[in-house]
Amino acid sequence: MDCTPSELAQINQKSLVTLPDGRKVPRLGQGTWHLAQDPQNRKNEIETLRTGIRLGMTLLDTAEMYGEGASERLVGEAIQGIPRDNLFLVSKVYPQNAGRDSIFKSCEKSIRRLGGTYLDLYLLHWRGSIPLAETVTCMEELKKQGMIRGWGVSNFDIGDMQELWETPGGKHCQVNQVLYHLASRGIEYSLLPWMEKQNLPLMAYCPLAQGGSLRSGLLENPAVKAVASAHRVSPIQIVLSFALRSSKAIAIPMTRSVRHVRENAEANLIHLTPEDLQTLSGSYPPPRRKLPLDMQ
Repeated sequence: MDCTPSELAQINQKSLVTLPDGRKVPRLGQGTWHLAQDPQNRKNEIETLRTGIRLGMTLLDTAEMYGEGASERLVGEAIQGIPRDNLFLVSKVYPQNAGRDSIFKSCEKSIRRLGGTYLDLYLLHWRGSIPLAETVTCMEELKKQGMIRGWGVSNFDIGDMQELWETPGGKHCQVNQVLYHLASRGIEYSLLPWMEKQNLPLMAYCPLAQGGSLRSGLLENPAVKAVASAHRVSPIQIVLSFALRSSKAIAIPMTRSVRHVRENAEANLIHLTPEDLQTLSGSYPPPRRKLPLDMQ
């Protein structure tokens, strides 16, 4: 694609999703699951994150679970010297730490590892045994203390979301982050329509599939390759543009490669046609019944 890095950055910075609280965030960000696992990759991973930021992918998602804080420290190193207002930082709390006894310390540790003073979004990583009402109350207190600007959830299915909506303060939730990609469309049956009705954005993790044979199968699929050929782009860009096709969707692909992060950044330039979507659905049809929420 014939875009300079600065032109691409401008396009990505203008491609935004509006959160329920009115804040605007990039539709295309960067995930960090599985980063910071091998010290030999550290330098390249940091440069990849910085390259993504330069290309307008300024939303960075991490979690205290990722390497028990190692991913947060990696992000903290990558963003040194970058004005904080230019970034949108997201982290997640373990379910067992999401109650009054631990959440404030967990949040403080995440902020410290990131080298900052606040989080733009703090997510409950998945449902645990701590009552939602307690977690929501604590999240609201974190907002009042200035430690977070907003909060959300992750890996919540429709029943979880409905329970959250009935919890006092639960409608202050800003996003639901769930696994979503072309070969995992289960949320389209009931969860995604419910979220759209509530004006709640989707944050899609693993929008390029987790890896291994599933990802290889996606990229080698004849329908994906045909649509990619028609747009003169790579199959991986078609898979990512599928996750980004809704104006209320945020995608956070992870990569360790500077070359691939440029490829990801260019996915925002692709506009899939109804015919493209029909072709892709021929190989990966939408669900016809309620399916369990994918997490792997």
